[in-house]
Amino acid sequence: MKKFKIGLLIMTAAAVFCCTGCFNLDEEVYSEITEESFTASQEDIVALMGGAYVPLQFIMDWQGLFDCQEEPGDIIITPVRPNGWDDGGTYQRMHKHTWTSEQWQPQNTYETCFFGINRANSVKDEIEAGKYEMEEELKAATIDELRAIRALWYSILLDTHGNVPIVTNFNDELPLQATRQQVYDFVVSEFTDILAAERLSKSADMLSYGRLNHWGVMMALMRVYMNAEVYTGTAQWRAALDCANAVLTSGVYSLAADYSDNFKVELGPSNPEVIFAVPYDGKYYSRTFCQSAKWYPPVAKNHFGWDYQTWGGSCANPQFIKSYAEGDPRLEKTWMIGPQMGKDDPTELIWTPINYLPSLTCKNDAGESMTSIDFGYRVNKFEQDLETEFYWSNDFPYFRLAEAYLSKAECLLRLGEDEGDAVIAVNTVRQRAVDPAPPVTLADLTGDTRISYGKLGWGSLTLQQWRDIKDGVITWADLPDLENSQPLSQSGTDASSVTLGGLYDEWGWEFACEGQRRFQMIRFGTYSTKSWFNHDAVPDGHTQLFPIPMNALNSNANLQQNPGY
Repeated sequence: MKKFKIGLLIMTAAAVFCCTGCFNLDEEVYSEITEESFTASQEDIVALMGGAYVPLQFIMDWQGLFDCQEEPGDIIITPVRPNGWDDGGTYQRMHKHTWTSEQWQPQNTYETCFFGINRANSVKDEIEAGKYEMEEELKAATIDELRAIRALWYSILLDTHGNVPIVTNFNDELPLQATRQQVYDFVVSEFTDILAAERLSKSADMLSYGRLNHWGVMMALMRVYMNAEVYTGTAQWRAALDCANAVLTSGVYSLAADYSDNFKVELGPSNPEVIFAVPYDGKYYSRTFCQSAKWYPPVAKNHFGWDYQTWGGSCANPQFIKSYAEGDPRLEKTWMIGPQMGKDDPTELIWTPINYLPSLTCKNDAGESMTSIDFGYRVNKFEQDLETEFYWSNDFPYFRLAEAYLSKAECLLRLGEDEGDAVIAVNTVRQRAVDPAPPVTLADLTGDTRISYGKLGWGSLTLQQWRDIKDGVITWADLPDLENSQPLSQSGTDASSVTLGGLYDEWGWEFACEGQRRFQMIRFGTYSTKSWFNHDAVPDGHTQLFPIPMNALNSNANLQQNPGY
């Protein structure tokens, strides 16, 4: 599997990904093959299409799509710490939904998507123009795959920015802006046409790994349908259910035996659950899976045995952590909890993640950050890569079968049909992760969320206690009540119930830190109506879409800003 990953990345290395202006269509086409004509092999086709896939690696790169989908939600928080992480207030703005049209994360996502779209259009145009000799069947399948990856890029933009231009060829320099409805219609039309043609592979094997096969496209369409009511005002639960059932009954995929198998360094096509993965290789390619830098404090190298030093800012929202049911192993399989000892000396205490975080920017009377490296559980979901330096080789599971199960359950419950099958679908996923575990009931799924929404106060930490810990007089273990000391202040609709709140929680626990939380919250109606940690509700809902980046507005007079910005 690793050989395949390296081969794919080397073949596509010519398409080195730079974040260029989204409509800089005169840029050099690095993936273009210079011969007037040649007979394309399967390997050549992979190389040609690579430029459209490679930008997906920006998902887990710095300030990428992962941050866009997780930092504004109720699971991830990046506070200012003694070693930095103010970064011009970027993470505070993401948490509080006070971003502008120059915010890094949404701007990078917008530009990355159009970079991938441009690459797909470029190769598609060349193939349609007859630049490469290939059999008609292979040509049609290749064009379909390029359309699929282009539509996947547009499905991201549909979700994040909504009202964006639809560009279908490489020479459209100043395209007109489309409405969110038009973008939705385009994405659905592309996916449904491709699925109906049935030219993409229906196998899960080495050749299709890291590429969109038939079932990957089906999952992409399912996710769009799941959020259709948000995008267009019209729900598409029946259509989403049909997609979920098609994948679940295909016989191609099954749940991995262990929840953590989906996040191993050596993922690969042998994993039965992952339907579409974004390959990474920390040794041989420059786009980065940089989670070690995001999550782990500088001292973590003494725990893991790394030669490099991490930066360690981001952590879990204490409110989300407290929502886990007792005995759910996904808690410890997702988060790093409690004393972390030295690799070389198991008796040496390195740091102790605790479920306490005073505020985004708490400081003492001298202006020093009081947000200790111990504050907040750190992500432990992705297996630590001990063979690379700083950047990891974990592949990112963009679509996995568990999403089809939970989508089926949600569709059935929202349609009011076959509620027993909905419960079975959820328990199928739960029992893989929580075994043995009491099954959830219909009442559990349709009841309220376990998350206590509202703003959290500082809690019982005193300045003297902080100084004593800093000076080594006491440790966090000497403050056992600190985790439960933060007062909750509810206002507005914080205390109101969440429809299908139990299922909402299952989505959060199963897919925490997989780049889904923002659109989950929007779909369940909590993103704009609830407050959490230091975040106030945004009742007008305008932050459900990110602003069109200022540089895009400046470069194309046909674009208008999204409402509210």
